[in-house]
Amino acid sequence: MLKQITSRWLLLIVVTASVSAFFLALAKGWNLELTVVVSTLATLAIAFLFERVIPHSSQWNGFGPDSRTDLVSAAVLVGLVDPLLKYLAPIAVVALYRVAPWESAIELFPTQAPFVVQLILATLLIELGRYWAHRWHHIHPYLWRLHALHHGSERLYALNNFRFHPLNYVINFAMSVFPLMLLGMPGDVLLSYLAVSQPVLMLQHANIDLRSGWLNYVFSTNEVHRWHHSSRPVEANRNYGNALILWDILFGTFKYVPGANRPKRIGLFSDSLGYPAHKSYLMQLLTMFGPSCCRA
Repeated sequence: MLKQITSRWLLLIVVTASVSAFFLALAKGWNLELTVVVSTLATLAIAFLFERVIPHSSQWNGFGPDSRTDLVSAAVLVGLVDPLLKYLAPIAVVALYRVAPWESAIELFPTQAPFVVQLILATLLIELGRYWAHRWHHIHPYLWRLHALHHGSERLYALNNFRFHPLNYVINFAMSVFPLMLLGMPGDVLLSYLAVSQPVLMLQHANIDLRSGWLNYVFSTNEVHRWHHSSRPVEANRNYGNALILWDILFGTFKYVPGANRPKRIGLFSDSLGYPAHKSYLMQLLTMFGPSCCRA
């Protein structure tokens, strides 16, 4: 019974808990960033737990050859790239306002609207930016060199979520969050978006046998995201959504097969065999500077 409830409702439970915790913190005047971080870590811990309890594939569990790359990438993103973006992005916004005649642009974000309206607008626009950033990383050969790191693993489990080339991560930020910062989006609105999206992302690559039903038409769940990691381009060039699947539905890139969301093979495309997916994290970072090795 517990496994059935978990399989069906885990995603909705963690998203609801995260959003509820955020709005409680907002009402009480608590630290919003800390609240989001705690909710994110709690969801990640839940993902690790249920990967052992109800795995989608028992063969995907355990410490594998790709684990070292995932751990190093997580450390680089969480310990270096994300903090740099957090502190440098506001400085860049101020610098751009000083050199460009955009004084009125900061008034474009509807800060006077109800907070929930601001959250919905920010979520839709950030997700739109991330959708196209992700899609272009599959279309453009040079960007694919960056994104191939994320697709290099031949299994899916929670830590894959942190397997990103730093430049890929920065481009995603520059095409989604940064434009809204230029338009004057308040920091607490961004944090509210993270309260919605982070629980989804912590489960998106998790090796858990979730059967989320109608939620697969709302969120970019681990069920629909498995298709994106297929080694077949016709399957993998689908489901680009970050936390929401809305833009995939609208732009015709959505793929979902109720009860049968498992590609035959996970990993890079056959014409990407030159990519050093089994080499060190550093070797994979540097491959973008070498001769052409992979295409989307």
